[in-house]
Amino acid sequence: MEKIAVFPGSFDPFTVGHENIVLRALSLFDKIIVAIGVHSTKKPLLKIDARVRMVNQVFLNYEQVSADYFEGLTVDFCRKVHATHMLRGIRTAADFEYERAIAQVNKLMLPDVESVFLLTTPEHTPVNSTIIRDIIRNNGDVTQFLPVGIDIKDYL
Repeated sequence: MEKIAVFPGSFDPFTVGHENIVLRALSLFDKIIVAIGVHSTKKPLLKIDARVRMVNQVFLNYEQVSADYFEGLTVDFCRKVHATHMLRGIRTAADFEYERAIAQVNKLMLPDVESVFLLTTPEHTPVNSTIIRDIIRNNGDVTQFLPVGIDIKDYL
């Protein structure tokens, strides 16, 4: 059976921390789908198509990684793509508690899909999209927080 992982999130924008999680998970899965969720209550910085393009650009040379977007429940997207796993990154203890609760509910709703958590590497622990968005909105330089070759101006 093919191991298909869905890595869900808003990825607004996709950071070096997100990239690191995917790269480290490559040896665990046959296919990784970076699944960009559309949240009707959030005001995103980047449009959904820009985020999909960004992720596809980052993983241009990795045929087992693709990006897509979805609306609604992550478990429904997992069913649609026949996922066997959900991949999540954990930066802090607070992240763990939040992700644990979601994973347990997801397990009740979709018993055949396992959640896999990877701890963020120490150098990426402080990097989060909320902070990066604030830097971008204030015309700061976010180069060090985005994957190599990504110029945020190309996606705004």
